[in-house]
Amino acid sequence: MRTAIGRVRGLGSAKQGTHHWWNQRLTAGSNLLLMLWFVLLLARLPAYDYATVRETLRSAWVAVPLLLLIGSVVYHFRLGLQVVIEDYQHNESRVVAMVVLNLYAAAIVVIAGFSILKIAFGAAA
Repeated sequence: MRTAIGRVRGLGSAKQGTHHWWNQRLTAGSNLLLMLWFVLLLARLPAYDYATVRETLRSAWVAVPLLLLIGSVVYHFRLGLQVVIEDYQHNESRVVAMVVLNLYAAAIVVIAGFSILKIAFGAAA
């Protein structure tokens, strides 16, 4: 049931709400598990100095879940802010805001991922 003006303008459901909602819930669950792992990792460190943390991050058993945590948190953050932008921006600035959001999220993942991999592969500081 759509109005005539809605059919002309193409307004209405984009049929993506369930997919978006499901992705938000999946990332929330993975964030919960990975953050629990991260808190336990930090609690089990013998010391919190630079050398200890760096040596801990050199393990693949730490680097891989940490990369997954970064990816999951950033994707969850992007999904949430996408909803805010779509709900509250009602003009052409919506497109600009979405582009900025996507570039910002990509930059966070690339910089954090590069940093973790650099430490994991043992590059000099």
